[in-house]
Amino acid sequence: MSGDNNMREFSRVGRSPPRLPITTHDSLLSTHQTHHSPDWQLPPGVPRGLWDQLRDPQAARDYDAQLAGTPLLEQDIPFALDHCPTMGHAVDLGCGTGRLALALAQRGHRLLAVDLSAEMLKIVGEKAQAAGVTIDRLQANLVELESVADDSFDFAACLFGTLGMIAGDLPRRRFLGHVRRLLRPGGVFVLHVHNRWFHLGTRAGRGLLVRNGWDAIRGRGALGDFVMPPHQGVGSFPMHLFTRREIARLLRQLELELIEVRPVSADGRLRAPWWFARLRAYGYLIAARRTK
Repeated sequence: MSGDNNMREFSRVGRSPPRLPITTHDSLLSTHQTHHSPDWQLPPGVPRGLWDQLRDPQAARDYDAQLAGTPLLEQDIPFALDHCPTMGHAVDLGCGTGRLALALAQRGHRLLAVDLSAEMLKIVGEKAQAAGVTIDRLQANLVELESVADDSFDFAACLFGTLGMIAGDLPRRRFLGHVRRLLRPGGVFVLHVHNRWFHLGTRAGRGLLVRNGWDAIRGRGALGDFVMPPHQGVGSFPMHLFTRREIARLLRQLELELIEVRPVSADGRLRAPWWFARLRAYGYLIAARRTK
């Protein structure tokens, strides 16, 4: 792998994705040059706070340290690996600094890592080089994956609440439609979402849910859309919190059959998941299969 992390444009991945040092869509950068671009120039589905975070080089460098010790990080990679036992072509969507991509590449999978942050992708390249593995990288908005060929992957993943970070119901559906299209029949998709009903457990959380429902009724927002406060160096930005029924219905509508839904707590795997898990779970790790 090249050590200089120079970027080359990559437009399409077929059944045998080419091995490139790094891949990027420069057109994404040419339209949005500064942190102060007006909102109408932002990529589809990308809110302002998240866009500014993605373009901050220091935020990418601090990302791993800021997330160190997060209990979910001990749950999601093993879950993904359990559902991706056979070597093949895999795509990590919203790869960040490459936690999952690196783990899969080290097990012999052929990897494409996709993220909107060029800085994150540089770190993925550095990690891959240090580990002696090859990871193809594509800088792209998850809502705009038309350049990637149909039926290209045996496995796809979107972890760490990334789906909920896509702003708007239609952009989220568009992304999931891409996932279904990119998977080969029988291919597996693993994702993580946050659980909306978890907030029923606290007075403040119940207040948030009531205000969200009232705003949705008055047309001032969508049910399940919340503004997340600044956390671990990440600025404030909107995030969609799902119910189990909502995400399951959405996947089935796209002909993605549920294989496993694992509730997780804020501090790890949820104990006694049979006991009101839909209210107690902080989120869900989900595996689904493209049926046809």
